[in-house]
Amino acid sequence: MLFGRGKKSKDDRSETAGTVEESGVEAQGPESGQAGTPGDFRLAKGPLDIDEIEDHDGYVDLGALLIAPAEGLQLRLEVEEATQRVVAVTMDLSGSSLQLQAFAAPRSEGLWDEIREQITQSVASQGGETEEISGAFGTELVAKLPAEAADGSRGFRAARFMGVDGPRWFLRGVLGGPAALEREAAMGLEELFRRVVVVRGDNPMPPRELLQLRLPKDAAVPGQAGAPQGAPAMEQPERGPEITQIG
Repeated sequence: MLFGRGKKSKDDRSETAGTVEESGVEAQGPESGQAGTPGDFRLAKGPLDIDEIEDHDGYVDLGALLIAPAEGLQLRLEVEEATQRVVAVTMDLSGSSLQLQAFAAPRSEGLWDEIREQITQSVASQGGETEEISGAFGTELVAKLPAEAADGSRGFRAARFMGVDGPRWFLRGVLGGPAALEREAAMGLEELFRRVVVVRGDNPMPPRELLQLRLPKDAAVPGQAGAPQGAPAMEQPERGPEITQIG
């Protein structure tokens, strides 16, 4: 697994690559278990809260998020240029990407319904369109924005938004590349999304405040002296291609 660093600015909007003539996303009903309380649904599907796992070993510790390693997976921390604050982590796998952000949330209600509405309004203001679908994690949102390909033809850049409300936290995932529109291409990243562990912490925080991400304490260049034996291979962090988001 490789590890790198990207950058983003406060005013960025989605630049998810790819020109798409038509959507290949099918509206699929979630597995049985969605009926009932949101908590019951999440526990059956993931992601998990830190209190719901017994062993923290084997995860990449990014502060607010614990990531399960996988063969071929590359991780990039997205840094807000103005503040140098880490605001997201992007998982790259098999030509697609999954950007993760975790937020503080109210104890008694979730944020996903409200956030979906705000994303829809943001996309519409940019001349794009959205569609709600039933996906692996309940109601999801596919967004398409007009884009021009390298050859000058007109198409769309697409992103698929997944949201999960947990105990005092909300986790948003944004799929880009082929995984935004193709179920088969999304399967590997969906499975990694299930295995994400959120570390909310006990400090009081207002709803929607980003949970703090950081570089892993044991990040090391492969072959570097002192690197733990058997640890995931990681590149020295550096600025990479800019990855942005809708909303």
